[in-house]
Amino acid sequence: MRALYHLTIPVSPMADCEAVAQDVRLLQQVAPGERFHLYPTRRPGTRIPRLLWGLTALPALWRAERSIDLHHVFNPDPFPFAVLRFLRRPIVYTVVGGVNETHCDMARRLSRLVSAIIVSSEADSAYLQAWGIAQGRFIQPAIEATRFSHTAMPADAPFTLLAGSAPWTVEQFTSKGVDALLEAAQRRPDLRLVFLWRGVLFDEMMRRVKACGLEERVRVLNERVDVNKALAGVHASIVLASRVDVVKAYPHSLLESLAAGKPALVSRIIPMAGWVEQAGLGVVIEEVDVDHVLRAVAILESQQARFRPPVLQAAVKNQAVRFVEHHRQIYQQASQAVPAHS
Repeated sequence: MRALYHLTIPVSPMADCEAVAQDVRLLQQVAPGERFHLYPTRRPGTRIPRLLWGLTALPALWRAERSIDLHHVFNPDPFPFAVLRFLRRPIVYTVVGGVNETHCDMARRLSRLVSAIIVSSEADSAYLQAWGIAQGRFIQPAIEATRFSHTAMPADAPFTLLAGSAPWTVEQFTSKGVDALLEAAQRRPDLRLVFLWRGVLFDEMMRRVKACGLEERVRVLNERVDVNKALAGVHASIVLASRVDVVKAYPHSLLESLAAGKPALVSRIIPMAGWVEQAGLGVVIEEVDVDHVLRAVAILESQQARFRPPVLQAAVKNQAVRFVEHHRQIYQQASQAVPAHS
């Protein structure tokens, strides 16, 4: 079985570091295949309407279909791209962000084009069921957990957070909580921050770090890094979002943190927050502002003994096995079915 994997983000200078690209690498164990970027330009920010993305590439996509069994599209929301109507192989569609009540119409239109819509939380799955969408499938995201190991921080080390999910646009410095984190470091002089960057808006980030006077306490890793090594130098990881569609439902940086035995700090609006709270894997942050960030950090710091590394690591390892097997079943069902829009 072979698949063509469609990404709706720009080609990043460090594409292999992207969470969706890592998902694809994991799924290539089940269905080998290439990646294709539906995003129409090489840089973030385009005036081409989203509905039209991928249409100019149809001849290439039709040629690719000669050697694949299915398409797998990854996109933050359940958007029915026009190009999907013209694909001749079955389509599996993963909503990598989340679903909310505003998505009803587009999700129903999408359901007429695809064999399966994969979502990352039970709440998202409930939305699809309520809208009468039978193709909905809930699969909790996962990572290759065996790549990570636990390294304890020295007892006297200043409290340090690793921040993932770097911005694609200037607006996302606010919506992804970068500005709130920098302000938190300003207000708490013993707090250290390490940002995983992706080559986009690096100069803007460094300008903000300098403007806050945080050059000595904030590191921005704008290069390929050994994430396991980076996690060895922090107490926990954090991902913030003020909107459900700006980050993955289960950010890879947080899953990697858990795989390394380090707890997660996560915004309530991100679907992963429910799992973190229920399984005792970290602290949920109610709002993306400096006061809520500082409060959550204080709770995590005072309760570090609660978050035992073996428990955190086991939660992620078990999930990886289920993730691969569930996709294998969906791929087999999709490849044997007639395309939904034929």
